[in-house]
Amino acid sequence: MKTKAQGPNRINIITLGCSKNLVDSEMLGGQLRANGIATAHESGGDHPNISIVNTCGFIESAKEESIETILGQVGLKKRGQLEKVFVTGCLSARYRSELALEIPEVDGWFTALEMPMLLSSLQADYKSSLVGERLSGTPSHYGYLKISEGCNRTCAFCAIPLMRGKHVSKPVGQIISEAEKMVASGVKEILLIAQELTYYGLDLYKTRALSTLLDRLSEIQGLRWIRLHYAYPHHFPMEVIRVMAGRENICKYLDMPLQHISDPVLSRMRRSITKKEILELIEAIRMQIPGICIRTTLIAGFPGETRKDVEELKEFLTETRLDRVGIFTYSHEEGTSAFGLKDDISGEEKRERAEEIMEVQREISYSKNLEKVGCELPVLLDRMEAGRYIGRTEFDSVEVDNEVIVHSDHPLEIGEFTRAKIVRAYDYDLEAVAL
Repeated sequence: MKTKAQGPNRINIITLGCSKNLVDSEMLGGQLRANGIATAHESGGDHPNISIVNTCGFIESAKEESIETILGQVGLKKRGQLEKVFVTGCLSARYRSELALEIPEVDGWFTALEMPMLLSSLQADYKSSLVGERLSGTPSHYGYLKISEGCNRTCAFCAIPLMRGKHVSKPVGQIISEAEKMVASGVKEILLIAQELTYYGLDLYKTRALSTLLDRLSEIQGLRWIRLHYAYPHHFPMEVIRVMAGRENICKYLDMPLQHISDPVLSRMRRSITKKEILELIEAIRMQIPGICIRTTLIAGFPGETRKDVEELKEFLTETRLDRVGIFTYSHEEGTSAFGLKDDISGEEKRERAEEIMEVQREISYSKNLEKVGCELPVLLDRMEAGRYIGRTEFDSVEVDNEVIVHSDHPLEIGEFTRAKIVRAYDYDLEAVAL
């Protein structure tokens, strides 16, 4: 039998998908708390009576996870453990009408851009005066800062513009204010995120303004690391690299999704760049910052991809020796231009190609890690696990990259930097001794 909660609402926010979704959840949590509503992030310990699921709709596996999570929360509602379930985020943006019919127990469906409407459903007011107030979903020493919303690119495989709309930049002043509040709260590393970082400022200032923003951010006292994620390679603004080279607190790290290297595949993907241009860009970046860590993501099994294309991609990795690589298998997404192409590669073959490509990268990663043995590097300690300190170097981002296992004969503080000597290398991790 369902029971009505006594007293004020207690809300739990569940976040799925990428770091951009996490920031949306943090901002939503900040708004709810500013309205005096008890709110937690992914915690059932406070016995919430309302659940908000912030969904991902990027690829098929993410959609399935989102739906399973929604159904799990609906199950709690049916058993009287929740009063209401709301859904927001990308899945809701793409399939709201269909899902509302299939899962009528959900009390409201909202896109990421409809936060004021969601708040209204919770008897809360959207407070536009709040700048950077958030319910943190990360450890206190690092945080994500979203500098824009949406995307104007037309990549054939990507449904993000369908879910997030056109590119909209935040004003520089607002970003600086958010960053200052984060640092004042103890954040030492800010990870800049967007659907497309390098497009930043074109809508507001009629010019690419990422380098200007980085200059301003790097002047914030106490901000030790600034990290760049999701930079589109076409028309890459090299001024960003010049700023990075001249500022000690901008990590020598660039996340630049390439998706493929074969010209026929790049053309079908509508990436607006060629293999020759990619190779020239990588060379130019490395010329200005020797030793920079370049991370990329790739897609295996795009329609029409041949064995020759796969071999070309493997050769590219062998020749360029990129530092970090992640890989997705192609997901045939309705509403994208690639949906009109024949999805002619089986799921099993896509997975095999992805594993084959990553095997090449595994050897590159191990080789590059071996080169660090004997080096002394600053390490930011993220957590303690099984009695060992786990951290990252400047060349590693949260969750997706290498970690450093740090041994110490004296206590170290989580969330602080320690200097450590690398003593052992693995495929994707390092071991070190605190100095």
